[in-house]
Amino acid sequence: MQYPIICGPTASGKTSVVYHLSEMFDIELVSVDSRQIYKYLDIGTGKPNQADREKVVHHLIDIIEPGVRYSSYQFLLDADRIIGDIIRRGKVPILVGGTGFYMTALIDGVVRIEQEDKAIRLRLEQELMEKGSGHLHQRLEQIDPEDAKVVHPNNYVRLIRALEIYELTGKTRTELKRENKQECSQYKFMCYALLPERDWLYRTINMRVDQMIEDGWVDEVKELVESGWELKIRRSNVIGYSELIDHLKGAVSLESVIESIKQNTRQYAKRQYTWFRNQLEAEAYSNAEALIEAVSFCIRNVS
Repeated sequence: MQYPIICGPTASGKTSVVYHLSEMFDIELVSVDSRQIYKYLDIGTGKPNQADREKVVHHLIDIIEPGVRYSSYQFLLDADRIIGDIIRRGKVPILVGGTGFYMTALIDGVVRIEQEDKAIRLRLEQELMEKGSGHLHQRLEQIDPEDAKVVHPNNYVRLIRALEIYELTGKTRTELKRENKQECSQYKFMCYALLPERDWLYRTINMRVDQMIEDGWVDEVKELVESGWELKIRRSNVIGYSELIDHLKGAVSLESVIESIKQNTRQYAKRQYTWFRNQLEAEAYSNAEALIEAVSFCIRNVS
């Protein structure tokens, strides 16, 4: 028995597909999104509003505070627990999101490394602030070139964790994976990728950013900064938040920030698009209608 995962780049329309399916089936949504896990970061992460949450139950949204580390291993544990609970209540779990390393944890398993050392992490974070992410990424390339290919230099959390693992264990994350020291989900999944035409996707991203600004994103960030969350928000590495903090501090105009957010989001979507197309075994669909039909068939088989 396989449960559906609906994946795809940001702004591709994944969540709208689930809301449509919720009118046909008794489902609950399990978020596979490394940004929506953070409390308080609402507008810029595209979290569902109250009306949407009333359409279908959402899980793994607003579960940790900004700046707190949340590993793929912890995601696997939480997702498995929630999936089991949904099934026991006679409903169907649908996993939805765009975070590739969470999906890899579900489908292929994840290396279980319980140790952590705050002193090591603080030192690496200080080094990051002083020398930049490029410096740390070069070190990762030297010790684990395979992992460096999939960890973006700006993904500070994964970059620091990869180096922390090496210092803790004396082995790279790639070596640990090859030794099969992995935890796996007790469930099986079928992946469906929504990959719309790229020009359409980029236009949608631009419009979405404009809408977020109109919805009060700047005020949201201002309130968070005034409440003392600046450093932890920056550590969370969510596109748009650090840029808007810089604007509020007078470092850059709002117009420039908006264009930068649009560009960074398009680049992020491009990386997601490539990953879902080439790195994940998924049925790919260019339009929502065909995807809805395919996922509906899957749900009928597990209901």
